[in-house]
Amino acid sequence: MAELDDIIHQPLRLKIMAALNALPETAGLEFPRLKKLAGATDDNPGAQIETLARAGYVSVEKAFVGKKPQTTVTATAAGRGAFARHVAKLQEIIAGKQV
Repeated sequence: MAELDDIIHQPLRLKIMAALNALPETAGLEFPRLKKLAGATDDNPGAQIETLARAGYVSVEKAFVGKKPQTTVTATAAGRGAFARHVAKLQEIIAGKQV
């Protein structure tokens, strides 16, 4: 079985990936909504999203709606796979099968 994913395991990144993986495959969340769902403060959600993007786990699309910037974050196929493996490993640990 795969090991825990150090990129995903950080608490805020885990919450971000959980929120994105609850959506249909091609759906994303706008930054303010994702920040709220993840319970993030203003400290570093952008940096955590950037870490996930560098790993190829999320895509970030920036656009303007009228004159307002809009950032949408979507889990990639690689990110969904990594999240599924991470969750499977956590379930394995909880079940006491492997530590």
